[in-house]
Amino acid sequence: MNKTGNETNETICFIPDDVAKGILIALYIIVIIGGTVGIIIMGSLLCRTNTRSVTITAIINLLVIHGIFILTVPFRITYYILEKWKFEFEFCRFISSMIHIHMYLSFIFYVTLLVIRYISYFKQKDKIEFYRKMHSVVASAALWIIILIVVLPVLFLQYGIEKNIYTPEKCFTFYKEIKRPFVFVLNYIIVTVIFLVVCILLIVQIVIIVKIMKKLKRAALDHQEFWVQLKSLFFILVMITCFFPYHMFRIYYLKHSTECFYYNEIFLGITALSCLDLLSFAVQTYFQKVFKHMTCSIKCPCQC
Repeated sequence: MNKTGNETNETICFIPDDVAKGILIALYIIVIIGGTVGIIIMGSLLCRTNTRSVTITAIINLLVIHGIFILTVPFRITYYILEKWKFEFEFCRFISSMIHIHMYLSFIFYVTLLVIRYISYFKQKDKIEFYRKMHSVVASAALWIIILIVVLPVLFLQYGIEKNIYTPEKCFTFYKEIKRPFVFVLNYIIVTVIFLVVCILLIVQIVIIVKIMKKLKRAALDHQEFWVQLKSLFFILVMITCFFPYHMFRIYYLKHSTECFYYNEIFLGITALSCLDLLSFAVQTYFQKVFKHMTCSIKCPCQC
């Protein structure tokens, strides 16, 4: 029987506590290892470039977001191993909110990065750059200020408010807040927005890739633009793979929050796998270079 807090429920969401916690621990260990390696590799690659492109700025912000979130993950793992929260309740609220903040901030920067690339493509520019590095810093700071003012209050201040209804030794059990009208409606709005935005981006991306393939045909694999669009498609696939399962289940969870706690936590843990995007991005860049070298060796061995 799955137990959440003092409640015992037998539903289609049933999963043994030990199994659920084992899955969550495994997920977060993967996030820490893969995310950290990705940050190190991508950080070293970014240190070698002096470009002031908006795309690079967005990736740097993603790196920062992933880095901050990864620092909070060990507290989640510790809680699931010890089965007891050893810290203050307010710190529990912070750690609990960080996974949501990470997910939605990552989503914002994914969308920003993709929109910038689409503008570059349709305006036929190689890249959109800031005139000075200070401009990129100011733009990033302005976006973070907006996030701090708008996103954080919505995600952090809307649950865990009534401290007396929670057990001090339990954490991440803020499902009781979902019954509040504002939180309930907000969840539906967020789910709708994410689905619509990702679907629109996917359609635009497919149109661009088809246009490039029609124009270049077999030579598409030799052109940088084709690989750039594949990388853009990769970010869309990250959003679909990591964010869609959670938000699809969220529609059901909103009306069954007391029964499906661990299922929701597992789907929420899957969103954290987006931290692996930088590692995957770096691997793609490596294989792109290898592929180009192989193509060059076959087609023009005298020039390689």
